[in-house]
Amino acid sequence: MATRWLGDSSLKDRLIAALPLIVLIALVAVVSAQQPNFLGMSNVRGLLEGLAPILLLAIGQTFVILTGGIDLSFAVVSSLSTVLLALWLPEIGPVAVVLVPLITLGTGLLTGIVVAVAQVPSFIVTLGAMGLWSGVALTLSSASTIRISEGYQAIGWITDMRIAGLPVSALIAIALAVIAAVAFKTLSRGRTLHAMGLAEKALLMSGNSTRMIRIAAFGMCGLFSGLAGLVLASSQYSGGPTLGDTLMLPAIAAVVIGGNAITGGVGGPMKTLVGALIIIVLRVGLSAIGVPAAYEQIVYGAIIVGAVVLTIDRSRLGIVK
Repeated sequence: MATRWLGDSSLKDRLIAALPLIVLIALVAVVSAQQPNFLGMSNVRGLLEGLAPILLLAIGQTFVILTGGIDLSFAVVSSLSTVLLALWLPEIGPVAVVLVPLITLGTGLLTGIVVAVAQVPSFIVTLGAMGLWSGVALTLSSASTIRISEGYQAIGWITDMRIAGLPVSALIAIALAVIAAVAFKTLSRGRTLHAMGLAEKALLMSGNSTRMIRIAAFGMCGLFSGLAGLVLASSQYSGGPTLGDTLMLPAIAAVVIGGNAITGGVGGPMKTLVGALIIIVLRVGLSAIGVPAAYEQIVYGAIIVGAVVLTIDRSRLGIVK
């Protein structure tokens, strides 16, 4: 009986692990039935262009969620990065392309330091950081969109360049997901992110610095927010204090629907890639069946709740609050 129970449990785990990929295939089949040219080159190109900023934000969030935390400020930081680009590109040109992601890396590291050193829950710290960085973006931009004209060529290639007919922005985002996945598998620091999410106390007892791991995870989230900002500014020809804000729910949904456990320790960038593909195909599917764009956030919220219900490890939760 015990053996059969273990086998059933293992089968259930495998089914849950494969569920995101099954959902993706089913979604593509349904949307293709509604739109026969869905997998045509022009449509695929459009899908990939929409995928790039969501995937970059989701990869960054994956680092934090694997440690058992969450960063609610990452989309606002991305918006801030577009404002900084719009202000600095005319003045310093390509230097801004390097400087802005470094600054967003710094915002992430600062958040991680507060969480790790002050021992304040990441939800609270990043909720406050969301208001802080949103205020900075609104102040710097005078609460308005800043058109990028002079210096745009420094980021224009992100949107305009094609490789085999596919947008380079999406190819870079996918390549970064693969690189991160390989790093998680091969580097000891990558494996400690999972270990921290699964058993932080055991990691502490083994002599690892969980503070540094947490700070690094938030730093990576900040860095990827800045990279997403580059894509957004390039595609929109502008910077705006709320340009990336609406991507918060889709990006978090991509992480959890891909199979990354919200409690930490389970998942990785490749699961996030599958989740991001689901979100972007779902966007097209909702449009195909006539769902207004205003209802998309409702769908993403429901997806997050449903995915958490399926992936959460209840054995690690003593009390549900």
